[in-house]
Amino acid sequence: MAAKAPVKKNLSALKRDRQADKRNTRNRVVRSKIKNIVKDVEAALTVNNAEETAKALRLAVKTICTASSKGVIHKNTASRKISRLTKRVNASGKAAKA
Repeated sequence: MAAKAPVKKNLSALKRDRQADKRNTRNRVVRSKIKNIVKDVEAALTVNNAEETAKALRLAVKTICTASSKGVIHKNTASRKISRLTKRVNASGKAAKA
């Protein structure tokens, strides 16, 4: 078991700790939202409804871009996620048309 960190005494360290907790909570919520929205896109893909899938993809891209611009996830990670989702949606669209 890891030893507990010593109690911080100076004011700047206490403030930094409070800020880190706030950011951690906020970032955790955003990352969770990204995961849920990606699952929604995948669920829409299984239904084979083109309109629903396109709407879910637009929402996912918007959410991922916002998270990237806020610094929650790295911009390359955001680009990779968007690219992979878009590729899957486009592939399912071609399969449905064929």
